[in-house]
Amino acid sequence: MKRRVGRLRSRKTGPSHWEHLSEKNLLRVRMCDLGVGIRGTVLEERIQQVCGELRARGIRFRPHFWLSDDWFTPDGVPGVAIPFYLAHPRLAQLERAKMLEVEGGTPESCLRILRHEVGHAIDNAYRLRLRRRRVRLFGKSSQPYPEHYAPRPYSRSYVIHLDAWYAQSHPDEDFAETFAVWLSPDSMWRKRYAGWRALTKLEYTDGLMRDINSRKPSVTTRRQVDPLSRLRKTLGTHYREKRERYQVDYPTFYDRDLRRLFSDAPEFADNMPAASFLSRRRKDIRRTVARWTGAYQYLVDQVLAEVIQRCRDLNLRLSKPEQETAFEFTVLLTVQTMNHLHTGRHRLSL
Repeated sequence: MKRRVGRLRSRKTGPSHWEHLSEKNLLRVRMCDLGVGIRGTVLEERIQQVCGELRARGIRFRPHFWLSDDWFTPDGVPGVAIPFYLAHPRLAQLERAKMLEVEGGTPESCLRILRHEVGHAIDNAYRLRLRRRRVRLFGKSSQPYPEHYAPRPYSRSYVIHLDAWYAQSHPDEDFAETFAVWLSPDSMWRKRYAGWRALTKLEYTDGLMRDINSRKPSVTTRRQVDPLSRLRKTLGTHYREKRERYQVDYPTFYDRDLRRLFSDAPEFADNMPAASFLSRRRKDIRRTVARWTGAYQYLVDQVLAEVIQRCRDLNLRLSKPEQETAFEFTVLLTVQTMNHLHTGRHRLSL
């Protein structure tokens, strides 16, 4: 369901109209009025690269691509939606300002996600989820997507491609991740996964792609779900909703954890306040924990904000050397973030 926002004019604007606007004014622009597309952008180059990888593998199928508000492949559609912010540097800048990172913003990360989504698209195009062996190896696609999942980092039953051991979240994600590893030119999957149960899935995928190459897709629709041109909400509404999805309801840390690293004892009264210390290192800690856990930097930052405020409330100060404290705090934040992710608030956006 789309929400009508404001009384903005419906005329098309295009990048020349908004690319030099302030953030405040840019957030007033409706998404359908951005006027951006894939053609002529770096996105087109990256799509062509992935299509070249399909060609090199002997796969004739080509998905269609369109801009929307996020990365996704709709059920039953052999195509891929790409987030609008990757189509223009000013929009990527806004995404970073509002969400602290740009998912798919580097060539490497964009290609990884594209390969994953193409795995979903080819699954839809040939209805591969109905094949018996596919079901035996990966599980049933009809299995509901979970509210949360607790991955096993050392499991050898799944490939490792996207962050947070994403293959373990659902059978369809397992297949898409396996396909992405199989398609990647530099994955060396036979050597990398030798001795793993995941190798059986990769070998099955290898044979499956050879089998379907000579066949026409069962699903050929070029339908686009939620294309950018039909999204009438403003960028401000979009980011307000997106940020709300990653809000932390309550501080993940407890006072005991903080008091183990910091102190309010009189002998440390002249030491640096813990809140100041964490504020100074906030950016580096956020990036490190996000990289280790696969969580959005925005979510990690929300936890950090709560922690910093709690340190102020408790008047905590450093009681150990800065380097030691920074390391121990980063480990603690990583553990707490993983707990947070696996108890109902991790991302399942792909």
